[in-house]
Amino acid sequence: MPDPIMYQEDAYVVLETDQPEVFLSAEELQQKLADILAQRQDNLPYELRRIEGVQNQSKHLMETACELDMDPGQYLQWYAVRLEK
Repeated sequence: MPDPIMYQEDAYVVLETDQPEVFLSAEELQQKLADILAQRQDNLPYELRRIEGVQNQSKHLMETACELDMDPGQYLQWYAVRLEK
């Protein structure tokens, strides 16, 4: 049986075009995704169109994907990480 710690994350590393990697908490990442999705409500990924509310959309995206299609030549990716102390 897998150790439950394998399913815990301390933070997310976020990779964006022409930006250094950034570590965000789950709340910070969800807010970042919500801000992006709020500006793209007319151009959402298919699976998010059926979900009502930007906060619900961003939570679903954060929990089920690790990237968001942006403009051509642009990217946004995130990966759960555990930080050792």
